[in-house]
Amino acid sequence: MDLDNERVLKLIFPNGVPENLQENPELVIYLNKLGTYKVDQLKKEQSRLQDENKNVVEQTQDLAISNYKTFIHTSECSRSIFSEFQNAESQVDKLIGKLPDFSDKCEKFLSEASEINENRRLNSITLKKNAQLLEILELPQLMERCIREGRYEEALELASYVQKLGQNQGNIAVINSIVVAVESLWHTMLAQLVAQLKTDLQLPKCLQIVGYLRRMQAFGNNELKLKFLQARDAWLTNSLNSIPRDDAQQHLTKTIEVTRINLFNIITQYRAIFPDEDASSSLKANSLSSDAGRLFQSWLHRKIANFLETLETDLLKGVNSLDTVLGQCMYFGLSFSRVGADFRALMAPIFIRVIKQNFSNSIQGVNQNFERDLERYTLINKAASGIHNRRIELDQMNPPETLLDFHPLAALCNGYLNVLNELRLCAPIAIANDVTKNMQLSLEFVARKILSFYRQEQQAFSGNEREYFVKFCSCFAYDLIPYIQRCIHVLFPQATLTAALGINLITLENEGITFIQQKVILEPIKHLLPHKVDVMLLQEKSKQIDASVPIAPASISQEG
Repeated sequence: MDLDNERVLKLIFPNGVPENLQENPELVIYLNKLGTYKVDQLKKEQSRLQDENKNVVEQTQDLAISNYKTFIHTSECSRSIFSEFQNAESQVDKLIGKLPDFSDKCEKFLSEASEINENRRLNSITLKKNAQLLEILELPQLMERCIREGRYEEALELASYVQKLGQNQGNIAVINSIVVAVESLWHTMLAQLVAQLKTDLQLPKCLQIVGYLRRMQAFGNNELKLKFLQARDAWLTNSLNSIPRDDAQQHLTKTIEVTRINLFNIITQYRAIFPDEDASSSLKANSLSSDAGRLFQSWLHRKIANFLETLETDLLKGVNSLDTVLGQCMYFGLSFSRVGADFRALMAPIFIRVIKQNFSNSIQGVNQNFERDLERYTLINKAASGIHNRRIELDQMNPPETLLDFHPLAALCNGYLNVLNELRLCAPIAIANDVTKNMQLSLEFVARKILSFYRQEQQAFSGNEREYFVKFCSCFAYDLIPYIQRCIHVLFPQATLTAALGINLITLENEGITFIQQKVILEPIKHLLPHKVDVMLLQEKSKQIDASVPIAPASISQEG
């Protein structure tokens, strides 16, 4: 509104423009219209307005009279609308008061709906990837089945895959549980592979199992060698323990066979699986390789030592065919020369000790039998029996026939022959002196028993019985002792001894090796013997005994 219009309004409304006209746009239009009126028109404008107002009032009254019902209805409607508006206003106020809670709940709903939507999305993805997820979740069961069926190659691939999966997705609980389960099965497979090494395996299977253990990287190189030796040692020990121990001969024979075959197989398997040891020893490798070499050598030494203990134990229990066992053992030791473990030299002392012990025990038995026979022997009526003429038979190894006249001496000779024949099957020259010494002690024992018999019975001797007893002593001194000497020389030929010892025959005789000391034996009964030439010395100097002549296996007939 411009300045002129404001002036006009001040003139028209000196007390100010009514409020109902201040914002009425028609007022400006009307003022502009007044500005176009002339003075006469302005003077008549007031009366015109009054007339127009009066007409409007009359028209309004006519309208109200003619349409009073409408006005009444309109009034009621207005009143109703007003009431409704008041009610709506109160409801709106309540709504406005509840809008913050509603807004919070809407936000919470949106958040929950978002989570539900996300879960739904994940479930949808899970449903689509169901096959792949099942494959991952069933990895422990699949690995367990592979281990149970012996498919270790596939089991190792699964373990490697799960290990990589755990490194990449280890923060996921399900993946972590799968990794833990597979690690547990991994240890189960490790124990199962080690247990398989304790069974009867051929070289290809051993190579395969050790290859799996190497891929598992559970042991270092030396630890793997130790585990391999421990497992194979357990199998070998179980195989040896399963052999019946009732019969020493059968147990020893079976032990030799089982040890030879299986121990050689283990050595072959070890050298095929760990070939670096031989190379390292030839190239003088580091201390770790040398430690591994010492480990194998110590294990092999312990196995051989265990076998030698079993050998000596069974031999001491009593073995029928000692020569057969010796041949098997020598073949056993010789076969191990191919792997650099020839231990025949370790078995020789054992056989020597056992043979020497057995011979000594047998001689003790012969002494006891002679003592018993002599106690029951009597010279009554013996003088009348025929006495065989004593003939020196230097060209044969038959026992002297004169022994047939004296039962104790014949039985004693038979006992000696049985012992010597048993020894002849396996007679190492290392025990030549021990055999001679035992025979010397036995003959000295016999001489003492003869003297004791004489002292007990001499008071009752008649002349013929005394003469018969002197012949008894002469037969022992001049027939039995030289014959036993010849048997010893056949058992241990002097040519063999001189070649082995590197001495001549004179030195051998001077040292008394395999020579019985006849004078020492006859010392207790020399006063009972007639004066004779040393027949044994005469026989030895007149003719050497052929070493190839065997000891007569036949025994003397025990008569008289």
